[in-house]
Order: sequence, then structure tokens, then C-alpha cells
Amino acid sequence: MKIAQVAPPWIAIPPQSYGSTENVIYHLVEELVELGHEVTLFAPADARTSAKQVSFIPRSLITEGVPWQANLKAYYHLHKSLEYISEHDFDIVHTHLSSSSDMYIFPLTSTLPTPHVSTLHGYFPFDRTLDNWTGDADGYFMEWARYVPLVAISECARTQVSRLIPSVTFAGTVHHGIQMQHYTANLEACNDDAFIWLGRFTYEKGAHLAIEAARNAGVPLILAGIKEQQSRDAMEYYRHLVEPYIDGDRVRYLGPVTMQHKVTLLQQARALLNPIEWDEPFGIEMIEAMATGCPVISFARGAAPEIIAHGKTGFLANNMLEMTDYMHQVDRIDRQTVRAHAERSFAARVMAAKYLDIYSHVIATQMTGPQTPSRDTRPLVQVNSENILSA
Repeated sequence: MKIAQVAPPWIAIPPQSYGSTENVIYHLVEELVELGHEVTLFAPADARTSAKQVSFIPRSLITEGVPWQANLKAYYHLHKSLEYISEHDFDIVHTHLSSSSDMYIFPLTSTLPTPHVSTLHGYFPFDRTLDNWTGDADGYFMEWARYVPLVAISECARTQVSRLIPSVTFAGTVHHGIQMQHYTANLEACNDDAFIWLGRFTYEKGAHLAIEAARNAGVPLILAGIKEQQSRDAMEYYRHLVEPYIDGDRVRYLGPVTMQHKVTLLQQARALLNPIEWDEPFGIEMIEAMATGCPVISFARGAAPEIIAHGKTGFLANNMLEMTDYMHQVDRIDRQTVRAHAERSFAARVMAAKYLDIYSHVIATQMTGPQTPSRDTRPLVQVNSENILSA
């Protein structure tokens, strides 16, 4: 199958530290290539991939210091990618909706003659800023949304979006997956007392609650994550609810961590704490933890009940008292069972197989609009596995 994968241009693929959507795209593309499919990845030229790569901008936008609200280059990347696709032979186009600039996918694909599908990595509304301003532009974009079959990343996310916007069409639900060979497991009982929290320092990700739980349980905690420097609210949250409790001993902050460092931390941790304060549509750090054999203790919100097998791979808590109690029980979780659950349910091969089924269904059934003529679609930079060529 000839598959075009159009990635958002903000964070490099694979991400150097945090980047959930980009991590998923990386694992999906690599797995599809391993399965023998002809995959082309449309991404900035600093991506690393086994697929053929086509790029119209030289570096991911966050790397260049572009703020999230400045989306002209993001639009250029999407427009040029879909122009290129419209003039070349692909069986399916797979786009990814995770930030406000990705909403351009809807009008840009509405007349695309190639069958296409988009994974919804977040929640509507996308017309919002990092400082919690929310507009009404999502409604205007819905006139094109019917042309784009969506894939939900959890049943929880699918239900919420369907309730909010009944007019959207879902082609299916596919949980995230990761290539298990990148996550060496520690299957022995953990000798370290420390628990770990991973993520972005925003209120809804619950780092402050992880600190509270660790203090209540009398155990050390490691924080590894990203400060949202461009968000005033996120930085105020960090300064007032997280930073005062970091003492370098019982609560340690390591900053953003590389992939290998993250795996090592998870191997050594007694459990990952995930006290989310929102209905998170997935939470890839949970399956990364389980891939290393590390149990997960999460609030029973969002997709967490779809990911964690309560009492077998971790625990689902309803409040802080329960979370603290489960922290004392976590050593009875068998780490081999945790790893086996991750392999069975969240391996990249499982994810790729589900997407291939959706691709086949969309190809067979999708209605497409008329082709729109386009002008020059030559990329600024074209990359493949052998070399980089400048146009």
C-alpha cells in the first residue's frame, strides 16, 4: 500500500524529549515500513525515518523558536504537502490533528481526490491559546469536517467528541502503540523506593498531585517533564504548585529527558504516578511505563481505564486517599504481567494492523470531492533514507 503520512510540523520526529503525537507517528511509520508498505512521511527535514521523506521546511517549528500561535509556516507545510500528494499516486493519506494549526487539514483535504483519514489526538475546541483563551472558529471549520473520516485514540475520546459534535464521522478507534524493542523491561522486583511522574507541567497533568501523593506515602518522587515556557498560566502553575516542593532529595526534578534516560528511569521506578485532572484522550507515558514493566497508578479518568488493567498492571484511583493506598500496594504487581499486557495491547504492530484495516475500509468506501488544480509542488527540501537534496 502507498501511504502518505502528514505530520504536524511543530516537534521533530521522533521527539527529542516530550512529544506524544510525534512519538506515535514515528512508531506507526516505522512499523508500516517494516511490514513492507511504501510510506512517505511529510515532515520538517530534521525528522529521522526509515520511510521516504518529503519536507518543505528545514526544521521543526519549536526547534526554530516559533511560538504556537504563529502558524503561517505550519499552514505552508500542510498546504504544500497536500498539493504534492494531489499530484502523486497514493492509496491513502493519513493526517494528524493535535493543535489549532492542524485544523487547516479540514479545508485542505475537502477536495483531495485521494482517500484520506485523520487521527484526532486531542479534543475540540482547537481554537484556543495556551493561556486558555477560547474562540468559536471550530464551528466554521465543521463545514469541511464531513470530508475527513476521523480516528479516535480511545473510546473515551470518541464518545466525548461525538457528544460535542455529532456531525463528525469516525472511521474507528485505535489505541496508541510503541515499538517494544525500544523499551527494555525490568522484570524483577524494584529495589528503588522512588516513584516517577512524566509529562508537561500543566495543572491538568497533575504534577502537584503526584508530589502530594508522594509526601503522603512517605516516598521519594522523580519529576521529568517539560515546562511550558510560552504559557503564562503553565509557568505560574509550576512556580506556585510544583517548584516550592522540589528539594533535590525527596522530590527531584530532572528536566526534559531523552528517550533512553526515560526508559532507564521507568525501569528503576516502583510505579508511574498519573494523577490527571482532565479526561485525557490517551496518555502515551502510561504505555511507555508498562512496556518497561513499570506499573501505573492513575486517576480513573479519560482513557486510563482503557489502558490500565486494575490490580494487574497498576491501579485506578478515584481520589488522593486511594492513590496513596495503592502506592503502598504496588509492589504486589508482577512486572512481567505488566510488560506482557503492553506487548499484547499496545505494541506498534497491533496499532499498525488496526490502521491498515481502517485504511482498507476508507479506500473502499470514502467519497471524495473533485480535484483542485495546483501549481508548483516541488519541495524546498526532499529527503529519503539515502540523502538530502535541495531544490
